[in-house]
Amino acid sequence: MIMSLEDTLYPLLRLYEAAPQPVKTLAGRAYRAIPTSIRQGAAYERFRREAAESESWDVVAVERYQIAAIRDSLIAAQRASFYAKRFEEAGVRPENFESLEQLSAYPMLTKQDIILNRDDMVSGEASQRLAMTTGGSSGVPVSFYLHKGISRPKEQAYLEATWSRAGYRSGDRVAVIRGGVTSSRSDGRIATLDATRNWLVLSSYHLTPERLPEYMAELNRFRPQHLHAYPSAALMLLQMDVRLDFKLTSLLCGSEKLSVEAQRQLESHFEAPVMHWYGHSERAVLAAQRPGSTALHFWPAYGFVEFGEPDADGYREIIATSFHNHVMPLIRYRTGDLWSADGHVTGRDYEFLMSRTGRRISLTAMNMHDDLFDGLLAVQFHQHQPGEVECHLQPTPSWSRSRETSIRAGLIRKLGDDFTLTLRVVDEIEKTSAGKHRWLVTTLKS
Repeated sequence: MIMSLEDTLYPLLRLYEAAPQPVKTLAGRAYRAIPTSIRQGAAYERFRREAAESESWDVVAVERYQIAAIRDSLIAAQRASFYAKRFEEAGVRPENFESLEQLSAYPMLTKQDIILNRDDMVSGEASQRLAMTTGGSSGVPVSFYLHKGISRPKEQAYLEATWSRAGYRSGDRVAVIRGGVTSSRSDGRIATLDATRNWLVLSSYHLTPERLPEYMAELNRFRPQHLHAYPSAALMLLQMDVRLDFKLTSLLCGSEKLSVEAQRQLESHFEAPVMHWYGHSERAVLAAQRPGSTALHFWPAYGFVEFGEPDADGYREIIATSFHNHVMPLIRYRTGDLWSADGHVTGRDYEFLMSRTGRRISLTAMNMHDDLFDGLLAVQFHQHQPGEVECHLQPTPSWSRSRETSIRAGLIRKLGDDFTLTLRVVDEIEKTSAGKHRWLVTTLKS
């Protein structure tokens, strides 16, 4: 199997992002000229075909596929000491897995389990592992391994299949307003070109009424076919009454909740369909809308989903078992995300940190996908004055305070120079009355 060049080069991503734009443009164009089979690897084409074929599978075909994929994940998991011990204690044998109902006999996995036992959960060669971290929306940083050459090409193939439902085609021009850092200066540049994909990356950190003309100029110059944005960023454009001088093919909105009402407002304003989906950095399950429906439907061959018992409001936790990641399978992983009876993922209202100059920084954009928060049990932001943020860190026993310097630099890179940041190590992060983690504690109105 041809290994994914993109995964091989992934550790160099920060160097590429820090390079001057002319260097990035030349390197990106050269990279884009490489055949997709080499850039993405053979797994990409396999999963691209699988996503397309699974659209027409019947119930029997779905169940047959899922039983085989779960069995493979269980067998791979058993090679890791953490899972081997748990499976033995539960009296289960992966090689005997023959029906979906049998999965309920396997123990569930929590974020705390991963934080405290990550290195005992891996199997396979170290060369197959791609280290990732997510801060999530709960403020609980989780570090894990993806399967190099498998997990990310699979994600790309399924995302493109999802986006294609709204008219996306590989190679289309896309403008992105998500977590990309274009400048750490409050008055810095708002756009950069990602020449590896020919995508215009616009800052989600500088989107203010005063700078809106700059965004309009960049968008009207680039004329993207699709706008790939956090729902909160897309709604900010709507609130500012953005009027483009060209027609979008679609709005691609993920990583945050999106209500049916808000989706309809976006579609009416931009006169283009919105494609909303749910996924997470752990890449265990993926759900997306289908044409003509605002409900989310889980891709059956991406991962297996179960739902916990309903809470007082009728919401049920999403429990995920990953497929194809055999270096660190996630078996019955409690995601902490909640599913509603009408087919939507529930979440907090959009939360922002406020700068001294009036910028609003989405908490979603503060999610870290590197090792910045490794060794921490939880992270929480506190803000009571514009431009002043206190970040609370709850460490594991192995954490070292020497990490504070890199944490400060990483956060300031995203916050910008119109914030004052204080770090505070605490014994326990403040929780809600229901005992849940809070990502942000603030008295400011956003």
